[in-house]
Amino acid sequence: MRVALVCSWLNQYGGAERVLEAVHEIWPRAPLYTSIHDPRAMPATWQGWDIRPSWANRLPGISSHHRLYLPLYPAAFETTHLRGYDLVLSVSSGFASAVRYSGGKHVCYCLTPPRYLWGLQDYVSREGLTPWQQRLLRPLLAVMRIWDRRSSRRVSRFVAISQEVQRRIGAFYGRESCIIHPPVDTARFQVRREVGDYLLIVGRLVPYRRIDLAIRACNELRLPLKIVGDGRARPELEALAGPTVEMLGRRPDAETTELIECCRAFLWPGTEDFGIAPIEAQAAGRPVVAFAGGGALETVLDGETGVLFPEQKVESLKEALLRLDGLRFEPERLRRHAQQFDKRLFQERLQSYVHEVLSR
Repeated sequence: MRVALVCSWLNQYGGAERVLEAVHEIWPRAPLYTSIHDPRAMPATWQGWDIRPSWANRLPGISSHHRLYLPLYPAAFETTHLRGYDLVLSVSSGFASAVRYSGGKHVCYCLTPPRYLWGLQDYVSREGLTPWQQRLLRPLLAVMRIWDRRSSRRVSRFVAISQEVQRRIGAFYGRESCIIHPPVDTARFQVRREVGDYLLIVGRLVPYRRIDLAIRACNELRLPLKIVGDGRARPELEALAGPTVEMLGRRPDAETTELIECCRAFLWPGTEDFGIAPIEAQAAGRPVVAFAGGGALETVLDGETGVLFPEQKVESLKEALLRLDGLRFEPERLRRHAQQFDKRLFQERLQSYVHEVLSR
């Protein structure tokens, strides 16, 4: 079977790229088409992949100023024509599902319809855009939404990563979708007998993750908090951090794994479409304190594998952290819960779904 993979962009490594790795393991010979590709930002193990970026990859300063070229990404996929494949499988959070193809089927594993198109007000509040930036963006994004809805018709079948994303696909594109939860490498973690007393956050430091809430809550409760990761919000978060908060930056995978396995609890104060890191923590037998929204509602069981707090406010998170003190969690129970999201099961479900689509 001739397969082509497509993804939105390759200029940072995070949850979406881990999904792509699991998909690539199924079809390792498949070429990977994308808009832009910065090899320096990707793992060394990707060097042997057949990655084919679009003409947008040659734009001046694209690696460091990729956000400025946002209006050009749709054109990058509009001009990418795929031929001779039985299956085109896109892993998309923005525009990759619009790739043109001749023949075969196109299955889109949708991480989310583009946030900046379909959730503009949330995007504006998270990114702190100035009024003049908003005035420029609104008419442009209105046109891009029309294009995005029309181009979604090129997809044969949509697969959503969560109930929330399934709802968005239906609302924005008028399309049905099934749900296959993203892959988690649960075998990477083990349950330890001895753990520390610190709370932990792991992930990119960007505004919508609301790491500021965790820092403020831990400042006021004087709780030890370690934060692993880097991103454009780091200077503001470092300025906010009190004496009990450690900003560790990026750490090697082995060290990050150990930090997760030994934490008292893992914090997840933002709203994510799914969220792989909280499941990794549960695979290590560690409870999760998460905002009750997005993917956390499907992955964290309140009072059983963690604590959910109802409002993205410091007081609400503080109450959850105090509630955590009165609960006892069975690490092996948490690990069993996490294993239902294991990478092997994801790959089996995706392969089975693809074969079903192709056989129709």
